[in-house]
Formats: sequence, structure tokens, C-alpha cells
Amino acid sequence: MAIKLTIDQGNTAAKAAVWRDDSIVAETVHRNLTGADIELLADDFGGRFDASIYSSVKDPDDRVIATMVDRSRRFIELTDKTPLPVKVAYSTPSTLGRDRIAAVVGAYGLTAGNWTLIVDCGTAITYDVLSPDGVFLGGNIAPGVYMRLEALNHYTARLPLVETSGDCPRWGTDTETALRSGAISGVVSEMRYYRNLLPVADPKVVLTGGSADLVSQRAGFDLIVDTEIVSKGLNSIINYNENI
Repeated sequence: MAIKLTIDQGNTAAKAAVWRDDSIVAETVHRNLTGADIELLADDFGGRFDASIYSSVKDPDDRVIATMVDRSRRFIELTDKTPLPVKVAYSTPSTLGRDRIAAVVGAYGLTAGNWTLIVDCGTAITYDVLSPDGVFLGGNIAPGVYMRLEALNHYTARLPLVETSGDCPRWGTDTETALRSGAISGVVSEMRYYRNLLPVADPKVVLTGGSADLVSQRAGFDLIVDTEIVSKGLNSIINYNENI
């Protein structure tokens, strides 16, 4: 059985997942991922991974990459040149977020043959469209739930900064709930709008990201909620590159 490491470096944290074939056997989240963290994970699994992949939405960390190369029999840094099991129809693939690529690949493993909207609800929210035959057609980017709340606080004189957790009625009954409900309901409405733009009546919708739970219960339609979709996509990319 192959032991593999996937690293998903996001805007605020990095998620490391260790895979035994296609099952996650260990997972850690790091605010500041270091080479030492990789070494500790490797030591827990015999000192060396059969394969590893690094994906980052920020500038790559050369020290982390060097450690992954040292502790892996085969290493992939996800770029716009990496062979993928889906086709990317984005006009500027070099500017496409690596997390978006991985999420689309992960979703394709769940919904192949269906029109699919992939919603990654994190610091920013991405809405990406995947055709039934595995073509990533593009998508849109919008502020995340907390970013909306931060912006309302920053760009106004008197609106407070409120947390995403707490009461969220349909209509706010005070300033706190008005802000929270406005931010979360706005995201839910966006998600419904983009879903309705797809050319079938009942497309698949895959929801992931740190704010997935905030919006999933208010969606009003069937969702596939999978907070591991990016890691699954990275694992699929490793598998795909082993077979070409």
C-alpha cells in the first residue's frame, strides 16, 4: 500500500494529509508549516513517503519543498504545467489558484458525468464550473463570509466587527444579527444564483471550505459537503501522474 502526503497551503493555514492508498490516515493543520513538521509526519510513517504533492496559493516555501523532496520517493509541485485528470479551459492557467484546480479534480472524482458547481467557502469564495466530460470551464471569486463582516466594520464608522458564529435569523433583529445574517445569506444567495446558471435543472453542487457548515444548512437544495475535497483532488493528481 502506498503512503502519500498531500499539502494544501491556503491563505491562512496549511492542511497536511497522509494517505494510505485512497484513505486519509492522518491529518494536521498548521498556521506556519515548516520542514520540521514534514519530518515529524514522515517519521510517523517509516521516514519516507512513496509520493507527495505540494499545492500553495501563496509563494512556494522552498524549505518545505526541499524537505518533501528529501522525504519522498516522488514529489510533485502542483503548477499549471502538472498533468491533470481534467481539462482546464481557463485562459490564464498560470494565474489559476492551485486550490481551485485541486478542488475541481476532487469533485470530478465524485460527480463525473454531471454538471457540477464547486463552491470553496474560505477566506475568499470560489464558484467553479465543471462540465460532465471533465472540462473546468472557469468560475468566479467573491469575498468570504468573514471578509464581508471585516469589510463592513472597516469601511463604516459605526458598524461593529461580529463573529460568524451566533444567531442567524432570516431577518436580523439587532445590528449583530443583521450583519451576520446579511453576510451568510448573501453567500447562500450567490450559491443559488450560480447553481441556476448551469444548463441543467439539478446540477451537482460540491461545497467545501472553512465556512461550509455556515451556508450548507441554509442552502435549500441538495449538496455534497466535503471539507476534504482539495486533499482528495491532490491525492487524485498523484495517482493520475503515476499512470501516465
